[in-house]
Amino acid sequence: MTSERRRLQPRKEPRQARAELTRQRILTAAAHVFAEYGYAAGTTNRIAREARISIGSLYQYYPNKDAILAELLIRHLDSGMAGGPERTGGPFSGPLEDIIRGQVRAAIANHLDDPHLLRVMFEQAPRSPELIEKLSRHERARVASVRDLLATHPEARVDDPYTAARLTVSTVELAVHQLIAEPDPLDTAALERELVAMLTRYLTGGPERTAARPAPHSPPTPPATDPPTDPPPQDSRRRTDRAD
Repeated sequence: MTSERRRLQPRKEPRQARAELTRQRILTAAAHVFAEYGYAAGTTNRIAREARISIGSLYQYYPNKDAILAELLIRHLDSGMAGGPERTGGPFSGPLEDIIRGQVRAAIANHLDDPHLLRVMFEQAPRSPELIEKLSRHERARVASVRDLLATHPEARVDDPYTAARLTVSTVELAVHQLIAEPDPLDTAALERELVAMLTRYLTGGPERTAARPAPHSPPTPPATDPPTDPPPQDSRRRTDRAD
């Protein structure tokens, strides 16, 4: 195990209910501290005071605040994946618009607990190789689930289910995070309505995208002109006069 990975690993895996409760207190306290003070001022001393434990007890579970923040981010990811079919083993069913709405609504709900904490987690949490791999694994699972949906659902009209799945997953995650976690968040009902409408039109509008393109625009035909006429015959008398 590399030193960077050890730095972000929890020190103590709870085996008893009391120890698990202590760890939950630390994580809950850390979430409040990071949300209120940000990453730089969110010290382990503040977290320990918020959790009402000694700093020594905190260090029995986590070596530093980076390890705590990394675990908060992992738990956020796990929570966001909990309702997908890749976790429940069940297929999607129903109208495609309703399925998309369920996914968008779940993503929004997962971002509503504390938008300020989300900004700290996503923008300042240390990215260990383990965390990066977990992020990649979660994204691959989401993309695979949506790809299977688009490949089998009768309402889906996409030429490339894999590419469409990646676009859908990225659009939901980035739009929801950006528009809810920012200082001036968008109304969640409006965000859900517009995001669902946009994705539904994209995923069910295949025939329009694959229809034959119109012929290239050709320059306008110039207006017809009358054919040239022969010049009027010259006066024979003039020719005779010139000849004299």
